[in-house]
Amino acid sequence: MASTWSSSTSAREFELEKEVKRHEVALDELSCLSSSRSVYQKNANLFFLATPEKAKTNAQKQLKHAKSEIDRIRSQT
Repeated sequence: MASTWSSSTSAREFELEKEVKRHEVALDELSCLSSSRSVYQKNANLFFLATPEKAKTNAQKQLKHAKSEIDRIRSQT
């Protein structure tokens, strides 16, 4: 039973680490755009036009959340 919990936890942690990398790449790409550009930001299953600053703020929030989830998982083991 413990090995099943451990494998599912490590799989979740691996997925969160991949998510962190995706958000870090997105932040780097958004940082390279000028403020006059528009970008598409995904909210639920829809995409909306947004400024790079708004998209960057959203990506930072998601990155922070993913990192806190990883920390929570690591503190439980």
